[in-house]
Parts: sequence; structure tokens; C-alpha cells
Amino acid sequence: MLARCSGAALRGLEAVEVSVEVDIAPGLPGLQLVGLPDAAVQEARERVRAAIRNSGLKVPLTRVVVSLAPADLRKAGPSFDLPIALGLLLASGQLAPEQLQGIWSAAELGLDGRLRPIRGVLALAMAARAASARGLLVPAANAAEAALVEGLAVWGAEDLREVINVLRDPAQIPRARAAIAQPASSRGPDLVDVRGQPHGRRALEIAAAGGHHLLLVGAAGSGKTMLARRLPGLLPPLEAAEALELTRLHSVAGLLVDGGHLISQRPFRSPHHSCSGAALIGGGTIPMPGEVSLAHHGVLFLDELAEFRRDVLDQLRQPLEEGDVLISRTRQRCRFPCRITLVAATNPCPCGRYGEADDSCQCAESLRRRYWNRLSGPLLDRLDLQVVMRRPPARELANGLVSSGQQASVDAAAGEQPESSAVVAQRVRQARARMARRNPGGGCNAQMAAEALPQVLGLESPGRQLWERAMEQRRLSARGGMRLLRVARTIADLAGQPTVGTAAIAEALTFRSFDLVSSEPSVAQRSG
Repeated sequence: MLARCSGAALRGLEAVEVSVEVDIAPGLPGLQLVGLPDAAVQEARERVRAAIRNSGLKVPLTRVVVSLAPADLRKAGPSFDLPIALGLLLASGQLAPEQLQGIWSAAELGLDGRLRPIRGVLALAMAARAASARGLLVPAANAAEAALVEGLAVWGAEDLREVINVLRDPAQIPRARAAIAQPASSRGPDLVDVRGQPHGRRALEIAAAGGHHLLLVGAAGSGKTMLARRLPGLLPPLEAAEALELTRLHSVAGLLVDGGHLISQRPFRSPHHSCSGAALIGGGTIPMPGEVSLAHHGVLFLDELAEFRRDVLDQLRQPLEEGDVLISRTRQRCRFPCRITLVAATNPCPCGRYGEADDSCQCAESLRRRYWNRLSGPLLDRLDLQVVMRRPPARELANGLVSSGQQASVDAAAGEQPESSAVVAQRVRQARARMARRNPGGGCNAQMAAEALPQVLGLESPGRQLWERAMEQRRLSARGGMRLLRVARTIADLAGQPTVGTAAIAEALTFRSFDLVSSEPSVAQRSG
């Protein structure tokens, strides 16, 4: 007897319907799987038979062939256990064909018949809804995640017996409900804790407002990581579509936690400098998203940038420019989004003390050149904001050690009152609102197409002349020049100015005005 039921295979961020065909014919007992199954799918033969037997159901003692169609699509993972088991029960007459009509299923089976959670359920649910499926059967642990997709009936089950009960009388089994989105956790690191570093704080605000990539250069202990970790707190909350897309990415990667709640906070990913190209960009035999995609709509922080392998870093060029990663394999092509804000941090030289006031660096210029040659020019050209940071004086650090009740008087006496993240985030939201009203395609200034720049800049004549001189004197590339204008546009947006003036161009230039190789520190280095 021949039976059919539906499952799905992941292909990048998408799920593709897989027809599970089960044929029972006379012959020696055995179960053969065909249709490009990987090792995990092949092992389903033993899991399925044990699960059916231990659930009090009958295992067909005859020859069984299971075909996973389309045959040219590679099937990976244990999610096919449940549709194979249901196909066997249907082919052996233990389920009626109408009970499985239009029903998709996916789950890993334990030997005792329990349903174990799988990855990529949100993508599978979206594909089932697009195919007008009647419903979806998943493990109870994945039910809330699948229920995030509106317009699709979702049932979660603990074991195979419960699945049979759902199929025999679905009206008596309550459908799964989407988990209520968890509120943002307690506030993260606050900018008010950062002492000194006015240039770095300003760069962080511009990066948050315009989505610009940021490079922080300074000795150990100068506050590079401290600043970077405060960037997510300046970004506006995730929109509903962004949250769903980010949740699907993490679901495909198998990183979704908290019972399938919709991700409500922008991600902050900080991979170690020993990571491979596939870990950073994505890849593998079955392509999976990398760190750059897992940071989608958030922040990717690369600490110790010069310690990353150069060939790994150079793979970031195209994703930073286009906002997505296209991974090509012999049998498939997968696209993963990666619209991120990159924050990179590195020391100015191998010893990390070049440019300090005590002149304690012992690195020769040739050694510094070799150190910076680990970073390619095209990659550095894509980092819009480049900031040199100095160790803050002991007096500024001591101010941060007093109690909160004393801090206001200390700041007032020093003439300095550090702004909190909430204050800066408000300016960022106002600037992004101006961008949304002005940019026809939406998005931040960093994502603006070059052909749209002339219409939105409103560049004044003195500002244009300053920009032209900077292009010639500093030998900026065309890409670098366009990025400089985008930064200036963001500075003008933060100030609420409709046009880009000389002041905005001049400030944008301060973030591209240092030389970390030359033995003579530049003006920006000396001023900090």
C-alpha cells in the first residue's frame, strides 16, 4: 500500500515542502530510505520503528520503502522522524488518509515515542501557511514558536500517542498559542558610566543614528569594549517585521530559547578572533547563518580586529556593502540577511601603547606597518567612523567611584554631566524619524543609495568645496567620499538641520583624520 504525507526541509532561511511517500510491499522486513537523506535522516529508521513499537502501535513486518521527494534536494536533520512515522501508520492502515490530508508535521522522535524539539520551526510554519496547509504538527516545545505565524492551525504534542489523538479528533485538542513577547530585560550598560571619551561617545551616537560602521583604536583599558557594549541601548526598538525576521534567523540556527518567544531586543554578537570564515559569514555543507547574520538588525562587535585572519575579515566586504550574504553550493544557493552596525576595536600597535602621552611605545614603524597590514584597505574604507581613544585620566575614573548621591555635585563642580543612554537614544530616534520621512526607500543614511545622495544632501557651496579638498588631499576613494557625505548627513539630522553645511562636513572629517602608522601622530591623535 502507498501512502503520502508532508514534511519540510530547510534551505537557508526558507523551508521547502517534502512529500514523504511510504510503500509497503511483500518481502523481507526492512526499511529503506531514498531521496538524498543525510546520516541523521538515515538513522530515523531505527528511531521510528522503536518509537512506534513503544507507543503501543504496530510496526509493519514487511518490506518498506520511504521516498523523500523532491529527490534532488538534500534532506538533513531529524525533523523527518515524525512524517516518516505517520506515513508508516497511514500505509499500514492505522490512520485514515483523510486524517492526514493537508497536515504538515516535523519532529524528532525519541525511542519511547516522545517528540523532541527541532530547529527552523518558524520557517517551516511560514512555508506551511504559504502552501495553504490545513495545520501543522510539531513538538510541544516548538508549538509557541510555530504559532507566531498567523492564519495557520498549530498543534503541539508531547509524544506519538498524542499526535494520533490530534489527528483522530483535532477539534478536541486545543491549538497552540503564540508566546507573549517577553518585555526587554533590565536596562543594559548605560553611557552615563563612561567617563571622558567625548569623541568616542559622539561617534557612538552618530553610528546609532545613521547605521554607520565604527572603528575604535586605543590602548588596552581605554574603554573600547565599554563603549561598544552600550551601542544596542542607543538603537530604537525592533519593529514587528524586524523581530519576526530575526526570530526566524535564530530559529534556523537552532539558537532560539525561552520557549519560542519573539525576540524583542536587538542582538549584540561578539565572536572570538579565532573564528573561521564559515562561522563569521555563514556556510557549511548545509548552509547555516554566521555571526554576521545572527547580528541582523543589531550590532556585530569584532574585538582585537587585527588578530582576526585577514582572509576571514575580507569576506566581510560584500556583506557590509549589500546587507546580505549569498552562499552558493553545488546543489543550492542560500541568502541570509545581515543588515548590521559593525563595531571593530583594535590596539594601535602590537604593544598597544603607541600614541600615549608617556611615549612608552617601543614598536618600530616597520612593525606597526606589518601590524596594520593585517587589515586590508578596502575593509578599512568601509568603516565610516574611525576614532582614536586615549586612556582617561585617573581623576575622571575616580569621579565614577563616588556614590550616586555625590555624583551630581562632583559633575557640577567639574562642569561635566555625562548624558545617559536614554537621553542620547531620544536624539537617535528623532534623527531616524527624519531619515524615514526623507529617504524614499526607508532605512538609515548608511544604507542610502549613492544616486539618492544629491537629492537628500542639500549640500551648501562651502561644504562642497571642503569635501572636494578633503577628497584630493586625503586621497579618499569614491566609496570613502560617499560614506563621508552620508556621515555628514547623519550629523545634520542629529542637529535637525535640513541641509548639510560646512560644520557637518568638518565634523565628519574628524572621524577620518588620523595616521596610526606614521611615527608622527596626527592632529587628531594629539588632541584625542
